[in-house]
Amino acid sequence: MRSWKALTAVTALALSATGCSALSEDGDGGSDAGGGAIDVVAAFYPLEYVAARVAGDHAKVTSLTKAGVEPHDLEINVQDTARIADADLVVFESEFQPAVDETVAENAGGATLDVTDVVDLEPFEEHADEHADEHAEEEGGEGHEHEHGESDPHFWHDPIRVAAYGDAVAASLAELDPDHADDFAANAADLRSDLEALDEEFTTGLATCERDTIVVSHDAFGYLEKYGLHMAPIAGLTPDAEPTPAAIAELQQLIEQEGITTVFSETLVSPKLAETLADDLGIESKVLDPIEGLTEETAELDYLSLMRSNLSALRTANGCS
Repeated sequence: MRSWKALTAVTALALSATGCSALSEDGDGGSDAGGGAIDVVAAFYPLEYVAARVAGDHAKVTSLTKAGVEPHDLEINVQDTARIADADLVVFESEFQPAVDETVAENAGGATLDVTDVVDLEPFEEHADEHADEHAEEEGGEGHEHEHGESDPHFWHDPIRVAAYGDAVAASLAELDPDHADDFAANAADLRSDLEALDEEFTTGLATCERDTIVVSHDAFGYLEKYGLHMAPIAGLTPDAEPTPAAIAELQQLIEQEGITTVFSETLVSPKLAETLADDLGIESKVLDPIEGLTEETAELDYLSLMRSNLSALRTANGCS
């Protein structure tokens, strides 16, 4: 263990030195010592998108989670540890990626911003699978890997909460680079304007629909319930949670009773469960993007366009006018 920590520290220092050198060469005059732009490391895509929008040209923003990687599956390597140690600002969401939490706590050398400190998260509430754990216990099995009452981390499906995070990023960057504080505030205001418009699109777009229940792969879309939707997840809070046969039977009954036309799978995880459920009932299987990360297919899109794509899919599935 000591040799591993020593190797990590030495590698981090070496990469830190080269990283600072690179920023000095191609920096845009951001603010910090050495003349380079602020170095911001974000844990996963939605956090990266917002940080980049707010920072503008005054910071270099990168993500720990590469495109095509499910954020829950992220493993921190030596290079990631070095990036976290060297960053001027690390933005993350505690309890969403435990590997990131641990590395930030032990290695962050600059400022940190934990989303849970600045965004009002909702308690996680089970929906159509609310009895899944009970059935599992009755059958001698294990329930979903979450505890009742924990916070739902998927706040980015509520644009107004995303705007609150953007304001916090602006404040954090202003502390690091006071000379550009006005720019950060203006960028955050522009982002908030876009997000408020998006929020209104969801409000009006889902106001008049034939159905209001959505069957999804896992419970990553709870914040959309502010628009009058009801989520019926196949799995629980984590995408790899396995539903019990009893939970599947309940979903099948719900789909038939509600006249649901679509079962939604998602990007970054296997669509098998959703596709099997849809095939068994002779209904459609479509994709609803959890926007936890980009893929090869969505590389040219961004948070706003992905949210609007989801809105279109929801309107079609629920017969909205």
